[in-house]
Amino acid sequence: MSAAERTADGGMFRALRVRNYRRYASANLVSQTGTWMQRIGQDWLVLQLTDDSGMALGLVTALQFAPTVLLSPYGGVLADRYPKRRLLQISQAAMGLLALTLAVLVVTDAVALWHVFVLASGLGAAAAIDAPVRQAFVSEMVGPELLTNAVSLNSTIFNGARLVGPSVAGLLIGAASGNTAPAFFINAASFGFTILALASMRAEELRPSTPVARGKGQLRAGVTYAWAHRDLVLAMGLAFVVGTFGFNYQITIALMARAEFGLGAEAFGLLATVFAVGSLSGALLSTRRSRRPRRRFLIGSALVFAVLTIVTGLMPGYVSFGVLLVPTGAAALVFSVANNSFVQLGVDPQMRGRVMALYFMCFMGGTPVGAPLIGVIAEHMGPRWGLLLGGGVVLLAAGTAGALLARGRAVRLERLPQRPWVRLHVGDRAVPPPAERAAEEVVAAQAPGVQSTSSGG
Repeated sequence: MSAAERTADGGMFRALRVRNYRRYASANLVSQTGTWMQRIGQDWLVLQLTDDSGMALGLVTALQFAPTVLLSPYGGVLADRYPKRRLLQISQAAMGLLALTLAVLVVTDAVALWHVFVLASGLGAAAAIDAPVRQAFVSEMVGPELLTNAVSLNSTIFNGARLVGPSVAGLLIGAASGNTAPAFFINAASFGFTILALASMRAEELRPSTPVARGKGQLRAGVTYAWAHRDLVLAMGLAFVVGTFGFNYQITIALMARAEFGLGAEAFGLLATVFAVGSLSGALLSTRRSRRPRRRFLIGSALVFAVLTIVTGLMPGYVSFGVLLVPTGAAALVFSVANNSFVQLGVDPQMRGRVMALYFMCFMGGTPVGAPLIGVIAEHMGPRWGLLLGGGVVLLAAGTAGALLARGRAVRLERLPQRPWVRLHVGDRAVPPPAERAAEEVVAAQAPGVQSTSSGG
């Protein structure tokens, strides 16, 4: 099938018809399952070593994501300069070795908290290089016509692994009487699947972008490019706020399970799995999208996620808390997939690596600040307050973005000939909206006889 035929045929899994992407996706499912097992094991290990310290849990999360701020931009430059497949093989091998080191330390009973901190920082450094390269490599496997579907499928895989990994990790830790080493060993082995899948791809079927020659100012050129596009600034701003204050469920769920409800590793793994059910649902819903999302969709999905986060934090019991995690997880992934697709489909191919690096720096770079802050708040004020205040900040930011967007739009009421209703067109004041956008931004209202007017708002 040609690319056009694959796109026209539709379907939720159309990108899997591409052989290279199918191999990558299959291996990625195994690798991501191991990664989620590592995360659950790492969080539980920190709680064991610190007697349930929310601050320590937030700090190890911060250390794992802190390298994103420093190294992601360089990862983007590397992605634009060198073959992405080779870079991914190197980064995957490095993460596998770090996971194996932690497993050996735990199984030999030699692990200390500082070991976890150092190895978490190392994993973060490798992931900071891996993330922008991996995101840019998706377009080389499937092309622009299937990029949105592939991004959604990547999120589906990520959350399918989140569905399986935490529950398996919880069962393994419980069966091993609290020993987290099995989770780390499995994660170390899982990286081999991705390395083998990358090595077995057909190079002639890839669509590599023209490499960017070495030169001065390439990082600055990426920042300048992103800053010159207001839509990218909006997406990255939302990504920063949501990533910093909203996406801290690895901390809040652990503290709610252990400190608020007084439960063990199995219950913690089950709550993480329930959240993953919602996330997987949101990712599957997003696979139907075939083109770039709009700005108001990004803002609306962030608002929904913020409200659901606040409501989840108010739930009184374990069961009701778990039930609310499902729609909250779905809202989180609808926003995440839409924002990712919005950025990827809005940049030139030769800038994609650097812009995606900036995007991930915004999305994950605030975690070193947000995670310890949410951890401290949850430890001293109660786990619920981590959810309530985090959701409140996201709600305020998304509401402000929506208000600013509305101020920059023009509204025009237009009576339809021989129809008892009017259409409400919303578009940029400076540039009239295209016909397709105007058609989709119609709102029917029972108001016959209204003449065409124009006003701000």
